[in-house]
This record gives sequence, structure tokens and C-alpha cells, in this order.
Amino acid sequence: MIARVLVGMGGSEMAERALGFALEAYPDAEITVLTVVGVPSGLMGEAAGLALAEDPPQAAAEHAKPVFERAREIAADHDREIDTAVALGGPARAIVERAEEFDVVVVGSHGRALSSRLLLGNVAETVTHRSPVPVTVVR
Repeated sequence: MIARVLVGMGGSEMAERALGFALEAYPDAEITVLTVVGVPSGLMGEAAGLALAEDPPQAAAEHAKPVFERAREIAADHDREIDTAVALGGPARAIVERAEEFDVVVVGSHGRALSSRLLLGNVAETVTHRSPVPVTVVR
């Protein structure tokens, strides 16, 4: 029996579909939406602001608010409540690190950036290969 489901959500349409799928497929499970805020690097524009924040975890929580608001709207449409969590770092790594606390992971097939659509979705592919629990990839 599936009791705990982790849904990776980063604001893309595919991530929203993944959450909707999880809510429908696992009606009795506890659903946790995890959004990951990237660590600062030269390639990550928005995340670079975290390096300048006095409290990076608080800044990450602020960055995650719109994603969680949308996730709660989707859950409300299914008459469900969800838990939320935010992590710092690379999305695939953060999801895999948390996966062992859950029975299944649900992720979208790709994000919203063109670069992520050109691959299966680097995050989805990495999570499916490294997760210690089953992974469902939603298209």
C-alpha cells in the first residue's frame, strides 16, 4: 500500500500534471510537494540572489511560495491537502535524497526550459535511475 508520496514540483506544467496524477492515483496517501531552489552558480540567475541573502533558507522559502500556492490550488481542486518542503541544491539530488522517506516519487517528464525539454528531462531521468523507491514519470 502506498502511504507516502513525494512529488517534485518546480512550477512547470508537467510538474502540475505530476501532482494531479499523484492526487488521483493515491487518494489515501499523504502527498508531499518538494520544490528545490538551486544553489548559486554562474549558470543560475535567480538562485544567485540566495548567495546575497542574510538567511538563505528563508530566501529559498520565499522563492518557493508561488510553487506551493499553485500546488495547494491543485490539491484543493481534488479536495485534498498536501504537505510542502523546500530544499536547496540540484533538483535531482534533492529528490533522491528525500525519496527513501516515501513509498513512491512522482515527477514531471521535463521542466519548462527548452534545455530541459531536449532531454527526457535530466531531473526525471536522474531520479528514475537513482531513486531507492519506485518513480512515476508523468507526461
